[in-house]
Amino acid sequence: MDTLALQSWIGRTEVLIDTVHPGPARALAATLDQDPDEFRLKAELPPLWLWLYFLPAVRASSVGPDGHPQRGGFLPPVPLPRRMWAGSRCQFYGAVRIGDELTRVSTIAKVTSKTGRTGEMVFVTVRHAYSRGGAGLMEEEQDIVYMPIPDVYNPPEPVPVKNCAWTERVAVDPVLLFRFSALTFNGHRIHYDRPYAMETEKYPGLVVHGPLQAILLMEAARRWLPGKRPASYAFRGLRPLFDFDAVSVCGRTNEAGGIELFTANGDGAAGMQANLGWAGA
Repeated sequence: MDTLALQSWIGRTEVLIDTVHPGPARALAATLDQDPDEFRLKAELPPLWLWLYFLPAVRASSVGPDGHPQRGGFLPPVPLPRRMWAGSRCQFYGAVRIGDELTRVSTIAKVTSKTGRTGEMVFVTVRHAYSRGGAGLMEEEQDIVYMPIPDVYNPPEPVPVKNCAWTERVAVDPVLLFRFSALTFNGHRIHYDRPYAMETEKYPGLVVHGPLQAILLMEAARRWLPGKRPASYAFRGLRPLFDFDAVSVCGRTNEAGGIELFTANGDGAAGMQANLGWAGA
């Protein structure tokens, strides 16, 4: 694989404009068993729900066999078959309200390769900057990893979750995964097509989306400490979660005054780890 050729994508920029319509927010609220009627014009959009907007309208003829857009275009044409959202680092600067017209500037910041348990991997880091009328609202560095598909599913060693101050169960099922895929226009078949997920990508079931886990953790933290405003948020996937798992979210305070958060399966193994920093802390 020619990593130098892939690195020629560094610096590519894409600028999109979108309006924060109430429909997607109301639909995600319903999907998360929240009251959709709270999400009307001028209502504040919860952190991370900007992922419902600026969605790529890829034509059906331009979709690859995995359900993702075909390789190339804004993202580099990495030839490895499995693509995953590995994690993000976010900063929040101002409130987003339903009805706002926003601009997102996306830039390919980094392309690196390394060898892991399954072979060669390529990491692509994309920077997204969201603004309204020139005022910054949110910045995100998003890591996308490409890797080979193994012959058999061989998960990473489990990381046990311990000493949480609170824990909540989350009802995860194929309906939740399908609805979230639809809301984020995510065609990746591992989230809704069980034969593809198990036979082609060798998973034992449908995979719970990384951004869905990140939102579930953020929403749980905001319920645990209502009234606080997030200033920073970083998360990374440690181990896949599946639709058959008994999923929970939990958290504990950290030394910086923020919260360390985890999703976990029924065995107490972490799926995602996140750190949330509060404004003014």
